[in-house]
Amino acid sequence: MNRGLHPIILAAGVALVAAWPGISEAGFMEFAFGGNNVQGTGNTITPTVTNFRNALGPDNDNILMPLSGGRREINWDGGGTATSPSVTPLTAFLNNRGALLTNPLPPSPPGSSALLQVPAVAGSGFGGVADFFGNPAYNTAFNTFSSPRIFTPIGSTVTDVTFFAPGSNGATPATVRAFGAVFSNITVTGLAGMQFFDLGGNSLGTFIAPAGTTSAASLSFLGEIATAGEQIARVRIFTGALPLGPTTPPQVAVVMDDFIFAEPQTIPEPTSLILLSFGMLGLFGYGLTRRKATT
Repeated sequence: MNRGLHPIILAAGVALVAAWPGISEAGFMEFAFGGNNVQGTGNTITPTVTNFRNALGPDNDNILMPLSGGRREINWDGGGTATSPSVTPLTAFLNNRGALLTNPLPPSPPGSSALLQVPAVAGSGFGGVADFFGNPAYNTAFNTFSSPRIFTPIGSTVTDVTFFAPGSNGATPATVRAFGAVFSNITVTGLAGMQFFDLGGNSLGTFIAPAGTTSAASLSFLGEIATAGEQIARVRIFTGALPLGPTTPPQVAVVMDDFIFAEPQTIPEPTSLILLSFGMLGLFGYGLTRRKATT
């Protein structure tokens, strides 16, 4: 690593950690591992990812209805070989996974491309991340857990994931009890992580992804499972100290690969909750009446 960049990278990581409010892990079980740069499932993060998947249950991808358990995954790799940025929000996974992706800090002008699924390196006749951003150093900076695509916001370092009932095409809000993501090229702890929010927009905690064990193209995993009934309505993911670009050094740039999250669960309507409350009160009153009648 360039010695002149090391203090900058370290300072960026410290600054990011300091800027994140309410760093907390209370109420969550963490699955985290900083791995090497071996591509695919041979990477050292694989056992941690497998344990996280097993803890959530079977893969429900493409089942267009909400289920009582299991998990959904996004690996970015089903879109063919084209390198095509998407405007924010990205709705490709809204109906079949229950996830809406947005870049809350889109580039100017509004409506321009803000989210990107792109190969980690050039190959098979289509451009990779280095070609898209005009930065040759990116050819060896990033890696994939599931080849060939990675994911990154454009013009920002923040991605939001909001949850809806699968099959509702975004009409029915939902929450999840767990969320995890694969990151590539975390050179120092603090350069990437995520923050969870409940339905009211209140923070449920901020979680920091571990650094990889190699100077470039490492893979890291961070996953959290709620253990105290927390309902995650939105996840904000932080990636890197600077957005990817022609002058951004790879040592401060982070991208994402697979997203793994618990099956989105629909939110009970207020009317249903009120009826349930009256029902419980009725049963309680009935029990008191029977007790008096038998004494």
